[in-house]
Amino acid sequence: MPNIKAAVKWVRQSEKRTQRNLDTKTRLKTLFKKAKAAKDTALTSSVEAAFDKAAGKGIIHPNKAARKKSRLAKATAK
Repeated sequence: MPNIKAAVKWVRQSEKRTQRNLDTKTRLKTLFKKAKAAKDTALTSSVEAAFDKAAGKGIIHPNKAARKKSRLAKATAK
C-alpha cells in the first residue's frame, strides 16, 4: 500500500485505465476476427478506423495498428 495519500489515487486511476485499455484491446481482437471472416469492405474500413483510434490514444502501438490493417486488407483481397 502506498505511503503517499495521492499515490492511493494514482493506483485507482491506473487500475481503471488498465481495465479500460484491456476492454478496448479485446474488442479490437473480436472486430478483427469478424471482419477477416466476413471479408466485407464496409466492415473492414470501420475496423481500420477503430485500430487508428486505438493507436492514436496510445492503447496499442501505431506499428501494430498498421500491421493489423495490412493483414486485414490482405485477407479481404483474397
